[in-house]
Amino acid sequence: MKTQLQRLQKIFPHTWLEQLQYIHSSLLCRWILLRGSQTLAFNQKSAMVFSPHQDDETFGCGGMIAHKREQGIPVIVVFLTDGQGSGGSVPNAQNNIVQIRQQEAIEALSILGVEASEIHFLAKLDGSLQDLNNDDKQQTIEQVSELIRCYQPGEVYVPHRKDCHKDHEATYKLVKAAIAQNNLIVDLLEYPIWLFWRSPLFILLKLDDLAAAYCFSITSVQAKKKRAIASYKSQIESLPRGFIKRFLGSYEIFFKVD
Repeated sequence: MKTQLQRLQKIFPHTWLEQLQYIHSSLLCRWILLRGSQTLAFNQKSAMVFSPHQDDETFGCGGMIAHKREQGIPVIVVFLTDGQGSGGSVPNAQNNIVQIRQQEAIEALSILGVEASEIHFLAKLDGSLQDLNNDDKQQTIEQVSELIRCYQPGEVYVPHRKDCHKDHEATYKLVKAAIAQNNLIVDLLEYPIWLFWRSPLFILLKLDDLAAAYCFSITSVQAKKKRAIASYKSQIESLPRGFIKRFLGSYEIFFKVD
């Protein structure tokens, strides 16, 4: 995928590439919302959200988190990496980015209703999840397994398995392995972050992939999600505006894993 993006960047100027990605993402989301999805019904199950970086949880399922917390339903959020790979444009951020992103996550999740005691930082090196050696991989799976055993969630949220970011795709695999290790029966839902932005339809993203899409209305908590996204000041200025815009709407998209 990285090679494909590099090829596109040689063909199109950066701004043109972003415009193409925005159009592609918008059309896919519109098709899913209008024709290609089922409605995801709200339930009372406790949830555990696994996020590779500090902001993915809010972009991908901030509305769902806020809905559950407003109903008093437990939500646990687990960050796998330390987030040091992105300093954004905040002064001195490169030197303090781990602490900055951790505080931003606590602030964002507080807006969504999650207390700091319900947030866990595993602090793996940003960008390393896909390349962990066997010992580190097993240690990470065991850490995730221990949290799952402790909280016994009814639902688990993970990035999409084809999310076109190696930490995101690795998070899916690590969490899936931990669930299997615990023989846990749980609803597993994937949330897309980069999927629609970076996955060309009919090349990496197939119609079969879209068949499992569900839409969840977040209208009543949309303002909370926008405020939570705005808390990630170190990140939002460095992300494409069109990319951020996709997450400011009144619906969230999830994929159910059988």
